Amino acid sequence: MRPYAILFLLVLAGLVVAFAPLPAHFSAPVARTFHVEASQFAYQPGEISVNPGDKVTIELVSTDVVHGLYVDGYGVSVKADPGQNATLTFVADKSGSFRLRCNVTCGAMHPFMVGKLNVGANTWLYRSLALASLGIFSVFVLARTTKVE
Repeated sequence: MRPYAILFLLVLAGLVVAFAPLPAHFSAPVARTFHVEASQFAYQPGEISVNPGDKVTIELVSTDVVHGLYVDGYGVSVKADPGQNATLTFVADKSGSFRLRCNVTCGAMHPFMVGKLNVGANTWLYRSLALASLGIFSVFVLARTTKVE
């Protein structure tokens, strides 16, 4: 087989991996608990990822002033006083990315105190691994079919 035909087939396989829909199989819903620290002007961790249907519990701890945590798209919130824990529990029944934001004015940079909740499977990871594997395979195939003169 000619190298260009092999290259064409490998590029075609890469496009199929990149754009074909992945099967929507998620693990069974589980209870997930996250410990989130709020300080001027950030959440730690700043991003939380869960599967659809998971029961999510966020334990919010404020380390400096009164902070809140509001989950856009879910309409749930919690407020934590300095040094105190506050708990927020909800079911992640909507897929997508949602903003976590402070809903208590905590200082001049308050509007920039945001985080992210990701609900859904990590399809980009799976696609990246598949494309990397295909790339490694293509290097070996092209190396074997290319003639050195």
